Formats: sequence, C-alpha cells, structure tokens
Amino acid sequence: MTCPRCEGLMVEERLEDLRDDTGQIFFHAWHCIACGEILDPVILSNRQQNPKPIRHGNRNLLVYN
Repeated sequence: MTCPRCEGLMVEERLEDLRDDTGQIFFHAWHCIACGEILDPVILSNRQQNPKPIRHGNRNLLVYN
C-alpha cells in the first residue's frame, strides 16, 4: 500500500487502544514508514465524511480536518 500523504511504503501493524469502549483492545492499521501516517478504519471513515484536505504550512503536506 502507498501512503496518501507522502507516497511512501505503508506496512500493516497491530495496535492497541486501551481507552476503547467496545471491548476490543487490539486493531489493525496501516503505518507509513517514511512519514508516520497511520490509517485505520475509523480514520478512513472520518475522512470519507469530510474528505476536503487543506494545505498545512509550507511543508506541502495534506492535513484532514
């Protein structure tokens, strides 16, 4: 998978969320090894609801609100 932020390599990781109230502690997400971007089902869902990116500073990175 290619990172939507920097086009770097993304790897699948198993992460944990100790504050999750659904009873699931572990979840799978994609992590970019170049820029650190993390994508999981919740992040992707939120971005689909509000897909308009904005430019952040002069670093030319896409930041989603």
